[in-house]
Amino acid sequence: MNICICGGGNIGHVVAGFIASQGRHEVNILTRHPERWSHELCIETPEEKTLTGSIILIESDSRRVVPQADIVLLCLPGYAIRETLLQIRDVLRPDTAVGSVVSSTGFFFQAMELLLPTQPLFGFQRVPFISRIIDYGRSARLMGFKESLKMAVEHLADAEPLRSTLEEMLHTPVSLLDSFYEVSLSNSNPLLHPSRLYSLWKDWHEGVVYDRVPMFYEEWTEEAARLYLSMDCELQALLTKLPVRSGSISTVLDYYESTDASSLAHKLRSIEAFKGIAAPMKAVDGGYVPDFHSRYFTEDFSYGLAIVQRLAQEKGVATPVMDCICQWGTEKLEEAR
Repeated sequence: MNICICGGGNIGHVVAGFIASQGRHEVNILTRHPERWSHELCIETPEEKTLTGSIILIESDSRRVVPQADIVLLCLPGYAIRETLLQIRDVLRPDTAVGSVVSSTGFFFQAMELLLPTQPLFGFQRVPFISRIIDYGRSARLMGFKESLKMAVEHLADAEPLRSTLEEMLHTPVSLLDSFYEVSLSNSNPLLHPSRLYSLWKDWHEGVVYDRVPMFYEEWTEEAARLYLSMDCELQALLTKLPVRSGSISTVLDYYESTDASSLAHKLRSIEAFKGIAAPMKAVDGGYVPDFHSRYFTEDFSYGLAIVQRLAQEKGVATPVMDCICQWGTEKLEEAR
C-alpha cells in the first residue's frame, strides 16, 4: 500500500521509519522541511536493534504525495491539523482513509467539518509508540510500544480491512470502538500533562526563577495524581452523557493498575519509558522558568483539555477541577504571546 505520513515530529519519525523498515509498503512524507530529511530513516528500538526504512518521496507539496496514497496518517499536534486537512482535501481520493495517530486533539471534529462527508476517517485513542527524535530527518528512538491500540472508524461500511492493515503495520493488536467520541475524549495527555503542570507552577509569576529543572514523571507528586484523578472523574461523568460504550475509556486507576493517588504517583514515577523526560522549562539569567510555548501547554490545553471541557459544558456536566486548571493554562498561554 501507499502510505503518506503527515508531520515531522517525534511520532512522525518513528511511525514512518517503523512502517518503511518492514519493506511491505511505500512510505512517503509530507513535511514543511523536506530539505532536512534523508531517504534512509533509522529507528532504534527498546531491544537495542536498529531498523532502517527507505522513504520514497519527501515533499512539502501535498499534490506530489497525497493523490496516490491509500492511507494518509496525520502525526501532528492539534494546532497543525486544520491547516493540513485544508492542504490535502482537494487532492485526496474519495476512498483514501485519513487518520490521526492520536485523536484527542480534535481530529474527528475538524475532519468531519472540512473533508467530504463520505471520506473514510480513522483515529487512535493513544499514540502507538513513545518516540524521540535523535537526529532530525535521519534517526529516532522508539522508546516503548503500547500493548494494544483502540481505534474508531467513520464512513466505512466494513472497517475490518483497515483495522487489520494498521495492526500489521504497527505490530500491535488493534481493536475497534463504537464511536469517534471514544477516541476523541481521552484521560491521557489532555488530563495527564495539565495536572502535573498546574501542580508544578500554579503559583508561578513573572520574576520567579527556579534553580533546577524537575523531571516531569520521575518526580510526579501525590498532588498531581489527585488532580489527575479528579479530572478523570469529571471525564467519566461526561461519558455517561454521550453515545459511548461503558468502559470504552478506562479510568485512570484501571489503566495504570493503581488504587489511589499515592499508588498512581508511584506508578507514573516508575514507568521506564517515561524516565529522563524533563519538565518544560527554559534557561534564563539565574536559573529556569516554565516554557509556556512548549507543546505541553500549546497542545494539551488548547487542543486537549479545552475540547473535553467545552463538550462537558454543552452537555451540562460540572467540571470544577478542569475549569480551574484550563483557565490557569489558558491565561499562561495568553500571557506568553
